[in-house]
Amino acid sequence: MDSELELGNPLRPEELAAQKTAMIGRSVALAFIAVLVTFLSPWPAPLFTYLLLFMFVLLGWCAWFVAKSDWGRPWHQYGFVLADFALLSFTLLYPNPLVPFDYPPQFALRYGSLIYFFVLLAGLAYVYQPRLVLWGGVSGALCWMIGIGWLLNLPDTVFEHPGEINFENAMVLVSRPTFIDLGERAQELAVLLIAAGLLALAVRRSRKIALRQAVLAREKENLQRYFPRKTAQMLAERSDPFSTPREHNSAVLFADLVAFTTWSEKHTPSETIELLREVHGLLAEIVFRHNGTLDKFIGDGLMATFGTPEPTGQDASNALAAMVEMSEAFTRWKQDGRLSHGMDLRLAVGAHYGPVVVGNIGTRKRLEFAVLGDTVNVASRLEGVTREVGCSCLASAALLEAAEAEQRDDVAGIRTKLISIGPIKLRGRDGELDVYRL
Repeated sequence: MDSELELGNPLRPEELAAQKTAMIGRSVALAFIAVLVTFLSPWPAPLFTYLLLFMFVLLGWCAWFVAKSDWGRPWHQYGFVLADFALLSFTLLYPNPLVPFDYPPQFALRYGSLIYFFVLLAGLAYVYQPRLVLWGGVSGALCWMIGIGWLLNLPDTVFEHPGEINFENAMVLVSRPTFIDLGERAQELAVLLIAAGLLALAVRRSRKIALRQAVLAREKENLQRYFPRKTAQMLAERSDPFSTPREHNSAVLFADLVAFTTWSEKHTPSETIELLREVHGLLAEIVFRHNGTLDKFIGDGLMATFGTPEPTGQDASNALAAMVEMSEAFTRWKQDGRLSHGMDLRLAVGAHYGPVVVGNIGTRKRLEFAVLGDTVNVASRLEGVTREVGCSCLASAALLEAAEAEQRDDVAGIRTKLISIGPIKLRGRDGELDVYRL
């Protein structure tokens, strides 16, 4: 299946857990059978039965151990299935040598023992592998045929009607303990193979559904790397949430490492990647904690939005709180001694609030979720101006006013940390913009 190839084997943990559950159930059932045999079979016959039951338990747990090991191969499980059905055929057809009286081996067929094969087939359905179920049916039919062939070769076996087929002759044959009805045996094999095929189809259908759910879970997990949990849930439930571009007010935040290029020149590529992962992880966690959307990583920085794909009524407050927390968290991170050679890396953050356009851009073959508009440009420019102003964070007056209008309790405390530096001129824009520094 294409989805299975893309995901590797997402059902493997479930397969192993189900197989372990089946083995536990199998062990309990066999222990119960051992108790019954103790009271229902004449001694010392149960001793031979105990040995066979122990071999069934051992086979089951060995199959599970091999399946969960790193060196186990798929064909190993097929071998264990064949061994299971071979042992079951031997158990049902070979006379117990410890029974204190003699009886012909052919007489074992009178008890309808083939029904136990269906119990093994049902156990195979646990592991979501239709081919293994089908192989179980084929193995069972093969082992049963070999057993029947052995019985047919016994010198006292009767399997043909000696004369005219009528009720009297049939009753005479049936009354003989060494008689084997080949027609009935053929029906048993046919029913076993049909049941295995139908069960394999059912397992195949269940596996497809399970894989589909695994794909959806993986896609939802990927969405949660960029969007808040509630937003990811919304996107997962909608078939095409960005089919029509929409415009609304949102907060946009840009963060960037200052002097990172110089720092990276003095460090190895592995050290550079390690630092970026730490910083990106630190900042992304803050974005998500404040219900923001991680739009993209931009080299040593990132772009985050608050209020996309849908506004929440707390977007400006969330962006403002995230900006302050980023600055404080980065300062603590530096104090932990993570930076070597004393290079003075700084974090620059710019944030703005205003109208944005949310939608898909690209072609039919390649689409990308995008947030566009002058608000994005202003936030990017503010992040760049922090170097000229000599501060770590710049927030527009529009962002602060929107946050105060949302009347969240923590905004007042954040407001005391911000200082107005008046209107400034941003490159590429007419007019000036009132901003606040942290």
